[in-house]
Amino acid sequence: MWYKLWMSIKKELLLLKRDFGGLIILFIMPLILVVTVTLIQNSSYQAISDRKLPIVLVDNDRGSIADTIKKQINASGTFEYVDQIDGVSVTEALAKKEVNKGNYQMALVLPKNLSRDLNLKIDQNVEKILAEFSIEQESSVLDKTVEDKEIRLYFDPATQSSFKEGIKNAIDKMIAQTENQLIYSAFQANLASSSAPLSLDVNNFIQFKEMSPKAEQQSSKPNSVQHNVPAWTLFAIFFIMVPLSINIVKEKTLGTQVRLRSNPTPTYILLAGKTVTYLMICLLQFYSIVLVGLYLFPQIGLPKFEVHGYFMLLTIMTLFSGLAAIGLGIILGTLAKTQEQSSPFGATFVVILAAVGGVWIPVFAMPLMMQYVSKLSPMNWALSGYYDIVLRNGTLLDIVPEISLLFLFFVIMVSISILYDKKKRSV
Repeated sequence: MWYKLWMSIKKELLLLKRDFGGLIILFIMPLILVVTVTLIQNSSYQAISDRKLPIVLVDNDRGSIADTIKKQINASGTFEYVDQIDGVSVTEALAKKEVNKGNYQMALVLPKNLSRDLNLKIDQNVEKILAEFSIEQESSVLDKTVEDKEIRLYFDPATQSSFKEGIKNAIDKMIAQTENQLIYSAFQANLASSSAPLSLDVNNFIQFKEMSPKAEQQSSKPNSVQHNVPAWTLFAIFFIMVPLSINIVKEKTLGTQVRLRSNPTPTYILLAGKTVTYLMICLLQFYSIVLVGLYLFPQIGLPKFEVHGYFMLLTIMTLFSGLAAIGLGIILGTLAKTQEQSSPFGATFVVILAAVGGVWIPVFAMPLMMQYVSKLSPMNWALSGYYDIVLRNGTLLDIVPEISLLFLFFVIMVSISILYDKKKRSV
């Protein structure tokens, strides 16, 4: 039996050797893909976190509030204001034109008399509160009318809605902080005596700090490398269903399968030979991508892909992911009648599995119906297992559900292939 298995593996290796160019593509293209995508995403993250976003600022106020807003914008670490373009002071019309062209992501227009009217409005509110406590004031501003002010925001039409909401929330927070500081100052001016000035702490009492869900595990903050290496490794692994299905179709069309059937070799030995051969390719793909993450990524300015402590778990996850991909390749090769059927269908199906499985778009960002559909994708099970290991510091017990599903999927696909092939030969 072992000799027959070895001969079956040798036959598969010879078939792959004849298409050496295709074999190289199986290794080179995933490496190019994972490097390119990770570079693009990492650059995007750095652009958001490290580089300040320029905001076109139209200052029609020319007062203290406008000065405070400008200081907060520059001190935010996220934005910087631009009030001149090519040496010309920005007007609202020019700001609209520049944003509409896409030269700037957004423009902020401060209305006239914003400082004067906001201070007046705050004084009125303070006096109302003090009057309720029967604290007399020498002068009153309650009889003055203050018009509501409108700060206009212009966004590039190509800007995504989620980005708009994030920017609006950030700007709204800045304005609210400015108003709060003015309110504190107004109370200080009305209540504090000259001999004992009122000291008010205007710093944020409640602050946010990102923490790791697993406090006992000092896990590093997730980055683009930790997300992309598992995701695009899976894409490469599942792509082997294309050459596998093509080789099965070739065996049928060239008569090789008939000659194999005439020998006293069980079907499971032939399938085991294909499984072992392509599992080796899956592992080589995974190890080559890991080596790129370990040694090439730091040389081109990307974070290093850390595998210490869970290298064996990643290998186990890769083996079962490869089994699921091989199962798909076997059933596709069994059902397809020509290479023209298996090749484009296989390539398209892998792309669909990647899209549905969360490789391109996170599952939580999908519509509710698609979130349920994604649970049927073997690529989603495998990706979840990789994330359990790399991002959640999971153990072998944590990935048992995923590897069980992947193995069951492989068994079902191979069983259907065997039953279909038997029925087809018995007719």
